[in-house]
Amino acid sequence: MEPEMEDKTVELMNTSGMESQNLVDDLSPKKNTVLKLSNGPVVGSRKRPSEGHYEKEKEHCIALFDQWSEADQVEFVERLISRMCHYQHGHINSYLKPMLQRDFITALPAQGLDHIAENILSFLDARSLCSAELVCKEWQRVISEGMLWKKLIERMVRTDPLWKGLSERHQWEKYLFKNRTSEVPPNSYYHSLYPKIIQDIETIEANWRCGRHNLQRIQCRSENSKGVYCLQYDDDKIISGLRDNSIKIWDKQSLECLKILTGHTGSVLCLQYDERVIVTGSSDSTVRVWEVTTGEVLNTLIHHNEAVLHLRFANGLMVTCSKDRSIAVWDMASPTDISLRRVLVGHRAAVNVVDFDDKYIVSASGDRTIKVWSTSTCEFVRTLNGHKRGIACLQYRDRLVVSGSSDNTIRLWDIECGACLRVLEGHEELVRCIRFDNKRIVSGAYDGKIKVWDLQAALDPRAPASTLCLRTLVEHSGRVFRLQFDEFQIISSSHDDTILIWDFLNVSTNGQSEGRSPSRTYTYISR
Repeated sequence: MEPEMEDKTVELMNTSGMESQNLVDDLSPKKNTVLKLSNGPVVGSRKRPSEGHYEKEKEHCIALFDQWSEADQVEFVERLISRMCHYQHGHINSYLKPMLQRDFITALPAQGLDHIAENILSFLDARSLCSAELVCKEWQRVISEGMLWKKLIERMVRTDPLWKGLSERHQWEKYLFKNRTSEVPPNSYYHSLYPKIIQDIETIEANWRCGRHNLQRIQCRSENSKGVYCLQYDDDKIISGLRDNSIKIWDKQSLECLKILTGHTGSVLCLQYDERVIVTGSSDSTVRVWEVTTGEVLNTLIHHNEAVLHLRFANGLMVTCSKDRSIAVWDMASPTDISLRRVLVGHRAAVNVVDFDDKYIVSASGDRTIKVWSTSTCEFVRTLNGHKRGIACLQYRDRLVVSGSSDNTIRLWDIECGACLRVLEGHEELVRCIRFDNKRIVSGAYDGKIKVWDLQAALDPRAPASTLCLRTLVEHSGRVFRLQFDEFQIISSSHDDTILIWDFLNVSTNGQSEGRSPSRTYTYISR
């Protein structure tokens, strides 16, 4: 102890007579301490010779305490606390807790720091934001003036495709991502909007689980042959590849055929488009590049010796696969400047499907294997084995590969270690097409059925197999060739020459039977 502190302690301890003895008594726990146990805090009591002496001694100690520096006061209190019993520590802790709490949300605006208080509260979820509004009027004011319900909805729209889709379809996106102007409603509007959005989401999820949908049907009748082998859609159009060698573009709203592209001399087996071009692969062994708006042929790639079964392109790279057992990797500098980079060989049967990202190219074949290649070097990485018969379809994303086979099963794979994570059984014939997002797997098969699976449950090894298939949709009368889906709908095509739109958002509530709803049909008769 420093000399100055020793002097002050001596000064306290050198009180005369009874004062000195009582002060020592105060600093030392006594054997005759009594513990009183009750529902409240534990209270200790001790016998004092005289209340008068205690009060006098206490005032004398406080007077000396007030004269010391803050550092000396802290050191003295530490020594005092070290001489106390456990129950006394608890009593002091209960006394200090409310003194240490600070209402920083109220304090920050008082210092002109409203924006910091708003930023802190903007990280709350909806339930916590509701609770924060009830704390006091000042918290409610910060939340209201900071438009925190608007910011919460904007955060959800940025990060969740379901929220984004609802904002576009229900027209409330026009009130988001704008600065405070006369066009922006008050915070109360967004507060009341939030539970309505949650209700819409719950309804959509229930429709998926129960199979409730509104069905629209496009009849693509052709004179010589029938069957829709491939498709892709957006909010405005559906582009389909047909067995009759044509590509048909349909209006998404009216279901009318807007345009027919011809040029292939064989069935159009695969396609993909973006805002500029449509790329198609055909049983005539060629790949064609079309201008989206005009339908003009911009390029024809002649490389494969047999039918081009599947293709994917993104970020200047295209991968095609063929019945000739090879995979071609192309550099796409522009629609008219496409050059062959590398040919990948290794499969012993037709390569039915490919997919890729920045890390891997993944291919599946009738030889029952899935092969993984490096996207950057095109070097072979590994083979995934497990299917008992040829593999007809797969999708790869974020380390997960989901494949469908003519053994009627669907398998989930970890691409990094090659492990099969789960086998899904339920289809009665070859699984021809498969897609997944972060919630669901949707598969179509030659049994004419579309099945919706719970992806998260499928990735949980504890989930019973009987709980994995959420719904089976039966409307096609022929083999299901291709499907695509988003949060609100499935669009599928079939050997029955139809394209079906399964709408889980705009479901009528007129008492239709579960899983079925009236369909609207548009028939196109080719001339």
